[in-house]
Amino acid sequence: MTVSPQQLDAVLARIDADLDQSLERLFALLRIKSISTDPAFAGDCRACAEHLSRDLAGIGFVAGVKATGGHPAVVAKSPAGNGGPRVLFYGHYDVQPVDPVDLWRVPPFEPRIETLADGRKAIVARGACDDKGQVMTFVEACRAFKAVTGSLPLPITMLLEGEEECGSKNLPAFVESSKSELDADLALVCDTGMWDPKTPAITTSLRGLVYEEVTVTAADRDLHSGLFGGAAQNPIRVLSKILGALHDDDGRVTIPGFYDGIHDLPPEVARQWAALDITAENFLGPVGLSVPAGEKGRSILEQVSSRPTAEVNGIWGGYTGEGSKTVIPSQASAKVSFRLVAGQDPLKIRDGFRAFVNARLPADCSARFIDHSAGPALMLDWGMKPLAAAKRALSEEWGREALLIGSGGSIPICGDFKRVLGLDTLLIGFGLDDDRVHSPNEKYDLTSFHKGMRSWARVLAALAG
Repeated sequence: MTVSPQQLDAVLARIDADLDQSLERLFALLRIKSISTDPAFAGDCRACAEHLSRDLAGIGFVAGVKATGGHPAVVAKSPAGNGGPRVLFYGHYDVQPVDPVDLWRVPPFEPRIETLADGRKAIVARGACDDKGQVMTFVEACRAFKAVTGSLPLPITMLLEGEEECGSKNLPAFVESSKSELDADLALVCDTGMWDPKTPAITTSLRGLVYEEVTVTAADRDLHSGLFGGAAQNPIRVLSKILGALHDDDGRVTIPGFYDGIHDLPPEVARQWAALDITAENFLGPVGLSVPAGEKGRSILEQVSSRPTAEVNGIWGGYTGEGSKTVIPSQASAKVSFRLVAGQDPLKIRDGFRAFVNARLPADCSARFIDHSAGPALMLDWGMKPLAAAKRALSEEWGREALLIGSGGSIPICGDFKRVLGLDTLLIGFGLDDDRVHSPNEKYDLTSFHKGMRSWARVLAALAG
């Protein structure tokens, strides 16, 4: 349905008036110890799924707890009669373990409001931000629409999983087997963050990942370096030389064809990013560094989010124990990851890396590879109407232009939605860098929760229109 300005104002007013009750409902969810990685909490995970299913049924969704190969998922659907595109909202109800418990200021499953040193108020509990607080911003926006208008502004399906914190290993098969039930026009994910406490953001790109392990073998055994040194090939030296050749002096990856298919940022996005003033001092300084090591001529923000990378994540071989052992090892190994951007083919990058290594092997050496991961990058169409509508809605709520940002990491469910359901995903979240996600004293700013609800109300109204 089309939401009039008067209806939207009434929904926003309802969210404001109902804030205390919304917090009570969030606190009830936060008290459930839904730790997915520990089998001892399997019953709590099921209890959490059942709690959410009951809550969603109470505001008009047809909701149920669905079996997976592990912890259950919750699927809830609103009637299709209210018209407009159907959106699929994804979140997760499971949380990380709480260790070390003695570092928590309060018990992790006894949520409370704290006042931070700078005066901000925050919800403190395990799962406050990741992801129960974020999920409930969306649920509460739906609740307000039902209370004020009697229906939702557009058809909504919710998928809430219970295994995100332990790898979502059963989710792809569940999505595949539930394609008809999860059919929609657009996916929404609220497991991301703001640019800063006052600036909303939409994540429009996620880098893909190729992760390879390579082992170079020379002699058929470790050799005495006094007897064979100078004559025998040393695989550590061979592998180090190959890995050192992955980048040129300008920080570019030297694998042939590595940059094929890549496009530069749209001018409007490049303008936004340039205005953010991310410098070597304020980005690298806090981790003890000072000089950007990526492609010369590219900003730091481009280097970490919109450009591809090659990184050596680990390297080993020979003797590394206490004291000395004078050997020439028979093998040397490394783990190498490539973060990919839109336009790059993961299998082509993998094959290109293997060819790069094999072409540089000297006589008497061979290479063996293990494929740990190969997934493509995702990028939204910068001109898609839902993206523009959501950006306007967020900008109106927060009083400043919402940013379109890229993520250097990967969110596998978005790839599953694209691959299995053909859905693009809008990633809109309200977490902050200081929310201590996965750490003791996890928190979610009260403003993030309150304005997150208001933001989703505006976004749903905009998408319906």
